[in-house]
Amino acid sequence: MSYLDSPAGMDPGRIVIISASVGAGHDGAAAELARRLHDAGHTVDRHDFLDLLPARIGKAICAGYHQLLTLVPSGYQRIYALTERRSQLSPGVRAVLRSAERRTLRALPPDTRVVVSTYFGASQVLGALRRSGRLDVPVFTYLTDFSVHPLWVADGIDVHLAAHAVPAGQARTLGATGVAETGPVVNPRFTPATERERQAARVRFGLPQDAPLALLVAGSWGVGPVEQAAFEIRDSGTAVPVVVCGRNTALAERLRASGIEYAFGWVDDMPALMHAADVLVQNAGGLSALEAFASGLPVASYGCIPGHGRTNAAALDEAGLAVWIRTPEQLKPVLTELLDGARGHAQREAALDLFTTGPGVGPVAAVLQAMDGRMPAGTADEVGEAKPLIPIPRTAPDESPSHQFPFREFPFHEAPYTSAETAGGTGTAAPVKIRRPSRFRAVLAIAATLFATWWVVPDAAEAAVAHRGYTFIHAALTR
Repeated sequence: MSYLDSPAGMDPGRIVIISASVGAGHDGAAAELARRLHDAGHTVDRHDFLDLLPARIGKAICAGYHQLLTLVPSGYQRIYALTERRSQLSPGVRAVLRSAERRTLRALPPDTRVVVSTYFGASQVLGALRRSGRLDVPVFTYLTDFSVHPLWVADGIDVHLAAHAVPAGQARTLGATGVAETGPVVNPRFTPATERERQAARVRFGLPQDAPLALLVAGSWGVGPVEQAAFEIRDSGTAVPVVVCGRNTALAERLRASGIEYAFGWVDDMPALMHAADVLVQNAGGLSALEAFASGLPVASYGCIPGHGRTNAAALDEAGLAVWIRTPEQLKPVLTELLDGARGHAQREAALDLFTTGPGVGPVAAVLQAMDGRMPAGTADEVGEAKPLIPIPRTAPDESPSHQFPFREFPFHEAPYTSAETAGGTGTAAPVKIRRPSRFRAVLAIAATLFATWWVVPDAAEAAVAHRGYTFIHAALTR
């Protein structure tokens, strides 16, 4: 009997998802996977990998990464490029990851039947536990990006789930086994808008009724050359820029003061705002791009942030899903073509095809097949000699663990679009402002990032310090 056909009243088993609160993309994918698995009748636990690292190392690395990306993006680009060229983790990072192994095991109750990671650090730890035999249940990595950094491919992971053939091919090239192309996970509220929905959304957000609207997004942190992109879109005359700055309220205030009328902080209802838009312009290739695909919006990458922002832009362009605009001169003709031309139509069709899956296909189906001891459909044929998954016990232990590690349960009633700033005058909540770090904390955060990078790849940190070290500190002290 398959778990897909379990009789009523039989516990189908617990699934544990490990994500990371680095931006919103990893947690967004985890939340939607959790919702779907819960709807399928499973108990789902979610953990933040940053909490599984000892001595608050995870929080320090996240803060340093944010500061580095904000203050000295060219330094982050150097580090990202150098880590791409290394195929082995350094002894230092292996030691840090080993320190999280015990906590990770403690986070998995005895009745756990499958573990899913949406963050590369968690995948590295879970793969090591799987290889050593200390973890005897299948482990999946859900690749949240369209480009696959080598650190995403961890030995010991049973299956790597990819949203499209491009990241699936990159994962195989990097040596991943058990790669399955299962499509993206996006909340079902993201759908193409009817004309009535489009007009209602524009009224709600106080947007022009007849002008073409370019929705400009920059992730939950609002990083990258957002102001420049907004001005260039406005000055091109092709569309009115509508900017979502995430939790960067200072950016939203600067934009409004500079004449960009439609600049919002954290929006509580992105599905509706996408209904109002005609095209999406993004700079990181993350969750917002996938949500736009599901909403039937043509997507352009522009002003991309370093590292994964640029590699994602290249991968999305290769897939025919989002054109990468590399220069300001390309902005007007490409946006015009996306709004009214054949390119926009072709991208919409290709993007919506991502969400057209048959029975037994998709990331949730893949996880449920693993609970039955089977590789996901199509995986073995694609990778040749794929190892079988181990049998999973069909009865849960009588006792739950005496030491419960803290975890976050997903509220499965609705998508988590709670707002720091409710747009459009339909009600307001107190804005959540990013606390501007002190100079000492900024320097400390950057130092923590450089130290962590040295653990990952020593020559990357040495090159970053040699080329940009003074600029790192100078930027932190003069901001």
